[in-house]
Amino acid sequence: MAGRAAPAAGALLGALLWAAAGAGLGDNPAPGAFGHVYRGAVNISAERVYAFAYRSEPGQVDAVRVYVNSSSENLQYPVLFVVRQQKGVLSWQVPLIFRGLYQRTYNYQEVSRTLCPTEPTPETRPSNQIIFVDVASMAPFNIAYELLVTRLENFQLETNKAFNFTASPSQPQYFLYKFPQDVDSVIINVVSDAAYPCSVVSVQDIVCPVYDLDHNVEFNGVYQSMTKQAAITVQRKDFPGEQFFVVFVIKPEDYACGGSVPSSIHGNVNRTWNLQRTKNLQVTIVPSIKKSVYVQAMFFSFLGFLSFYLGSVIVAFVHYIRVRRKASAGRLSPEHGAGMMTSSHPISASTPEGSSYGAIDEFSSSGGHQLSSPERRPPAGSDTDSSVEEESDFDTMPEIESDKNIIRTKVFLFLSDLSRKDRRIVSKKYKIYFWNIITIAVFYALPVIQLVITYQTVVNVTGNQDICYYNFLCAHPLGVLSAFNNILSNVGHMMLGFLFLLIVLRRDILHRRAMEMKDIYTLDYGIPKHFGLFYAMGIALMMEGVLSACYHVCPNYSNFQFDTSFMYMIAGLCMLKLYQTRHPDINASAYSAYASFAVVISLAVLGVVFGKNDVWFWVIFSMIHVLASLALSTQIYYMGRFKIDVGIFRRAVMVLYTDCIQQCSRPMYMDRMVLLIVGNLVNWSFAIFGLVYRPRDFASYILGIFICNLLLYLAFYIIMKLRSSEKLLPIPMFCIVATAVVWAAALYFFFQTLSSWEETPAESREKNRPCILLGFFDDHDVWHFLSAAALFFSFLVLLTLDDDLDTVRRDKIPVF
Repeated sequence: MAGRAAPAAGALLGALLWAAAGAGLGDNPAPGAFGHVYRGAVNISAERVYAFAYRSEPGQVDAVRVYVNSSSENLQYPVLFVVRQQKGVLSWQVPLIFRGLYQRTYNYQEVSRTLCPTEPTPETRPSNQIIFVDVASMAPFNIAYELLVTRLENFQLETNKAFNFTASPSQPQYFLYKFPQDVDSVIINVVSDAAYPCSVVSVQDIVCPVYDLDHNVEFNGVYQSMTKQAAITVQRKDFPGEQFFVVFVIKPEDYACGGSVPSSIHGNVNRTWNLQRTKNLQVTIVPSIKKSVYVQAMFFSFLGFLSFYLGSVIVAFVHYIRVRRKASAGRLSPEHGAGMMTSSHPISASTPEGSSYGAIDEFSSSGGHQLSSPERRPPAGSDTDSSVEEESDFDTMPEIESDKNIIRTKVFLFLSDLSRKDRRIVSKKYKIYFWNIITIAVFYALPVIQLVITYQTVVNVTGNQDICYYNFLCAHPLGVLSAFNNILSNVGHMMLGFLFLLIVLRRDILHRRAMEMKDIYTLDYGIPKHFGLFYAMGIALMMEGVLSACYHVCPNYSNFQFDTSFMYMIAGLCMLKLYQTRHPDINASAYSAYASFAVVISLAVLGVVFGKNDVWFWVIFSMIHVLASLALSTQIYYMGRFKIDVGIFRRAVMVLYTDCIQQCSRPMYMDRMVLLIVGNLVNWSFAIFGLVYRPRDFASYILGIFICNLLLYLAFYIIMKLRSSEKLLPIPMFCIVATAVVWAAALYFFFQTLSSWEETPAESREKNRPCILLGFFDDHDVWHFLSAAALFFSFLVLLTLDDDLDTVRRDKIPVF
């Protein structure tokens, strides 16, 4: 620390001021010189007073630092230092005592403090300032001390200029920064080569006293804990004086930054630490982005995803022109009419079904034997609200109960075998998925929004930036939001989810129109078109964007489940839709599906609370996981005809005995058996991994289970589709390739870890990195953009995958 002696011209004036002050106080203060070390001794009857005078230039902020030292380690009779200034008093004792965890104490004999600087005066002439330093002790014996007072040369930090210094628990540092005229926001970057000792960086207003000790640094301003890196964004509007202090405090213990935790109070020894916990720091203050960058980022986000809307309109128009040309050339069969003209594209309507969807055809799938005579029904496109059309788990034909057990256990099943229920009732059943997810979204999102607003309010009021795990090197505030860029980047999920709803709605409308034009006795073609699950998927994608934005208002360990809840639902709905495609009559009802999702989310909450170190939780969860996999596999293998009740274990033992022990016969449904064996191996592997390693990120662990099962089922479906000599049309093929490419790119950015709430806030900040896109978005924001596009293409894959079957009879479409 550099010192500067008082100007000679002010020495006489200073002496007069000291004398006057001494006369008023009843003692004689000794004149002090800056940069000179004063040694002495004090006791109960002898104390010392030093007076330091200096001249302050107009418009200049002068800072004075006081260094004291005492060789005494006697805590009963510390040396007391009191510094009196024009507008304040600062005092401390030596040895200086800090308290840590379990009431452990740490004593420091060397203390150095910066006095609160005097504010610049509007006067045009220099002003004289005076400081008194009182040294006293209640000890009955002499205690030696040292005193050094200096004026700081480098007290004001400059923009874009790095400044190096050293601090310790008993020797904190703080500096002044003034906003330049053309800068509205700055980022304070602090780095250190050593992770420990743990430190705190605080930004405080120009108010005395300055809180620069471990026990009071959190009382004012904004603060962060720090190991190797810290970054705080400061806006001019938050400081009316357009200047602030940057305070650096070293903590006496490291547990707050992830370091070792003292075992107990019993090992506590009062020892002198002095300079054993010093830390070298470098601070650089750089201008943040301007308001124009915010505008550019918002335009980029919205226009980028609006291009998907434009692309969809262009593709729909091109497809419409092609269909019109084929129709005018007479290349479409008059039997199929307009319905066949609107197939094979994601934003076009699919091939309509015959209105006799719910009736038994005059030809059965097994060879053309007549099962029953179709009765006259209302037009398929009508939406009457009679009680018979309400959603029900019961079949509506009296003879269906007697033969569905036979039909569903055939070795070779065709789609006509599993699409025998009335189309209107089944369609209404799947629409319940849509209405239920809207209800769930409203009731789930409202308390989430309220909670994250509370989190953000707490951060803004307390200034504690350890509550939220941002990427502080790329956290751009807007209004009350601390990281607006992480919220804006979720707009893609909402916009593409809404676009997917529009695509599904158009298909649905054209499908209804085409069905109204067809004869009610026409044979059924293609996959039955039920759009309820697609609508639910679109809502889920939009809600994923909403809840991900809510999570990023204040990302931390407690609310990470908000970011993943609808990801579970998206993965589950995609698997249900894939299964429903060729099993429309036996798919799960909306109530049971959403109840299952509720169980999964409940397990996720329990995992957040108990999944850190509790082995018993992982044992119970792994057992539930394995048993649920076996139960679901059984239902899939037997097409829902294997009842789950108290007798399930007896029947399972009988099946194992007859099919595996008594006669080891080939499985009746080989393809299904292969899928289920692989699926169970994957799920059992997840269960074993969780039981052994017990990952802290339980929500992501469950999400990984869902995604792996979805990918496995989708791969099986595509393989079986190609194996059955079915085709992949250009549109679904493009969507599959686009999905794979975009997902690969998205996952690359996802694994660029920028923060981690599995660690302490200080350790998490070591992973922070600057923005990479437009100077506004970081790697995780790019993950948001790409994952939204990847999910959109994934949905289009499910929507268009079987468009090649629109001209194929259902009794020719195999079930797998």
